[in-house]
Formats: sequence, structure tokens, C-alpha cells
Amino acid sequence: MHAIKVRSLQGAVISLNKQALDDLQAHVRGQIVVPTDANYDELREIWNAMIDRRPGLIVRCSGTADVLQVVRFAKQHQLLISVRGAGHNIAGKSLHDGALLIDLGAMNTVRVDPEAKIAVAGPGATLGDVDHETQVYGLAVPTGINSTTGIAGLTLGGGFGWTSRSLGLTADNLIAAEVVTAEGERLRCDENEHADLFWAIRGGGGNFGVVTSFEFKLHAVGPVVMSGPIVFPFDQAKAVLHKYREFCASCPDALTVWAVMRDAPPLPFLPPEVHGTKVLILPAFYNGPLDAGEKALAALRTLGEPIGDGFGAYPFTGFQQAFDPLLTPGARNYWKSHNFTELSDSLIDTLIDYAGRLPSPQSEIFIAQMGGATNRVSPDATAYPHRDVEFIMNVHTRWDTADQDSACMNWAREFYTATEPFATGGVYVNFISEGEDRVRSAYGNNYDRLSQVKAKYDPDNFFRLNQNVRPD
Repeated sequence: MHAIKVRSLQGAVISLNKQALDDLQAHVRGQIVVPTDANYDELREIWNAMIDRRPGLIVRCSGTADVLQVVRFAKQHQLLISVRGAGHNIAGKSLHDGALLIDLGAMNTVRVDPEAKIAVAGPGATLGDVDHETQVYGLAVPTGINSTTGIAGLTLGGGFGWTSRSLGLTADNLIAAEVVTAEGERLRCDENEHADLFWAIRGGGGNFGVVTSFEFKLHAVGPVVMSGPIVFPFDQAKAVLHKYREFCASCPDALTVWAVMRDAPPLPFLPPEVHGTKVLILPAFYNGPLDAGEKALAALRTLGEPIGDGFGAYPFTGFQQAFDPLLTPGARNYWKSHNFTELSDSLIDTLIDYAGRLPSPQSEIFIAQMGGATNRVSPDATAYPHRDVEFIMNVHTRWDTADQDSACMNWAREFYTATEPFATGGVYVNFISEGEDRVRSAYGNNYDRLSQVKAKYDPDNFFRLNQNVRPD
């Protein structure tokens, strides 16, 4: 293994000689990958194809011991590091030119204790990995909506999806975690042990160390649930969204209904002539008995004159993967996001205006219904502070070639500005594509406390390639 160039914490480019690399390999079981290796380009790819960066060195960790050794090695040589779980983060913070990439993708084991209703997941596990191991017992961790998302990044940012209104955020269901600190020490944290660190990692991102194990509380879900989408033509969008707003105000926690405006995908229950036309889709999920769910979802048919619906009793794992075909890796993606406490008339008008001129066929606007159990937690109980939010908007622009970058990104930024007057000012940290100012918006009144925890566990900001909270 020849000498390589890696960026230092101070910004310089330093050379790691063969002896240093051989010494690192002697202490880790995982694979060390350098830019000249045949699999280097494959291993540096992440979900968002807009992010094309070249780490100086990649270490594919096989377990916590490897992470400890790599962190100590990086500390010894003062190397700039980044950390990657499943590589699904929109901003691509896990990749940085010249940095040492700590790749946790191989640490994807999920262990389930069905009697205790506890799951322990590695940081490389995806939501699909977690669902596969838990659903065989009819149990689930409240997670997101795309099975290829990583459990690590989701949890560290808060994490919400179809079961959040009934069971809380992913972070709300974290019982304990194993963390490798900037000093190369392993800590277990929970409500009693290193409680300040446990508070911070439930929404505070990867600022405080490398989390090498997540222990979750499990809940009875499925394995078959009432779920599916109902689709309305776009010319009904305004009327349906007004009724949707009223419908959501009286929803039981078990029912979650989102609103999506986009070009219609080729859903099997839609007539072929509808495919590719603009539509309003209301994907719905009921976490409870099938008969109650059937009744709850049937009420959505009264909001307008649908052109098709796919409501039915489906495996929970299937619904968790239902939107994967729209979120495959390899496309260019750019997001802008706001939190709302209500959908006002003017906001609905603005949503429809911009949805009528989406910049690409793959782009969409989605409104996630929140509230319920997520809002019955104090804003300062975890690092995630947004406990008054009823709706989260994600402006998801998606396209294939670089020549569309300007049109798609400018449309999203313009739309973001147009909807800003109706927003709370807060934002879900996992939806930030750019802008350091948005990090403070993500944490609000919890930012200063996070900064103090950062100063305690990482005073030199060793873990800085993230949505960064600076040490106080």
C-alpha cells in the first residue's frame, strides 16, 4: 500500500506513508480503500448523485473495535474525518474531498428480543433491514418512508414516518446507544448514564461521536395494515386540500395522511392516460385493526372525486417500500423544507401555484402530517425541538442531468421563499440541503444546550463534517 494524501483538521494536505497505512490495517479487520483501488469509485458513491467528492482514504469498519481504532488513528495524525452510515443524507455530509471516510455500511446487523420488545441495530442498517428483522414478530420501530434510508442518520436527526403520529419519532423510541467519542473512547448512554449525551444524539445529528449501536423500543405493528394512496386530478387540488386540512384536524393518532403533488407515476390502479399528468396524491396509513382502518381510509374518498385509489390491507413491509421506486439512487436531488402549524388558505394557493409548474417530471411537493404522539413530548426533552408542528413540507426536486441543475434548484429556492411567511422558522435537520443558518433553525432554543454538550464531548470539533453544532 503506497503513501496517500489526506486532508488534515487544519486544512493542509498531508502524506500518510506506507508504514502508517500498514499500521492502521494491522489494527482493523475491515477493508482499507485508497483512490487507486478498483472499488474506490463504487464505495464513494452515495444516494444523491449531485454529491461527487473524493475521500483521501476509506475504512470499511467491521465493528466497534474498528471504529475505535480508526478514530484514534485519525486523532493521532490530526486527520479530517467524515462518517457514513447508509449514505442517504440529502446534503452528502458523509463525503468530503481528501478526508478519511469512516464507512459503517458493513455494520448492518439487527438483533431482536421479541419478548422484551427491543431491537439493537448497527449504524449501517437500513430501514429495510430493521423492518425485515422486526416484522417477523409483528413488531416495528417507528421509522421513515423509504426502506433504503439508514437507521443511523434517521435516528440522529429525529426520524418520522407513517407510525410517528401513533408511536412518536424514531429518536423518541431510542432506549440507549453506544458512542465512540472524539477521544477514541466507547461510551454507553441512556437516560441514566451520560444522560446529556443521550439527550443530544436524539435529534442532534452526528456532532457528538460515532454511534455504533442503537437500542430501540419495539411496538406491535401489522404485519398487515390498512394503507395505500388515493389520487385526485390536479384541478381538484385546491378544494381537496381545504377538506384535507379539516380532515386532519380530527384525525385519530392511528391515522396518518400525507399530501403529495407531482406527475402521476404508473400506479397499477390508475388509467394509463393519467400517467404523467399532474395529480394530488393522499397516501394514508392506519396503525390499528383492519376494520377500523378500512373505515378511516374510506372517508378520504369523500374529499373529492378520485381517479383511483389503492387502499387495501397490505404487509407493513410492503407499504414501507411503496415509494422506493421514486427514490432510487443515481438521480440528482435538491430539497428545501419548512415546518407549519397550519395550512392556511394563502399557503394552499402558493402550494398549488408552484405544483402547477414543477421543474422536472420527477420533482414533487409533499406535505407530511405530523402532530399526535410527536407533539406530546416536551420541546426540550430531546434535541429535536419541533413539538408544535402539524405539517412538514419537503420541496423535493429530482432530475437526471447536470444541465438541469440551475432550473430545478432555482425553482425550489423561489418556492421556499414564497412559502416562508407561513412557516414556523424551524426545519427538520435531515431535510437541509444547504445553508449553515438552517442548522440553528433546526434546533431553535435547544441549540445552546447542544453547543454545551458538544464542548464537553468534542471540544475541538473533531466531528465537524455534518450539520455542525459548534462547541460553546
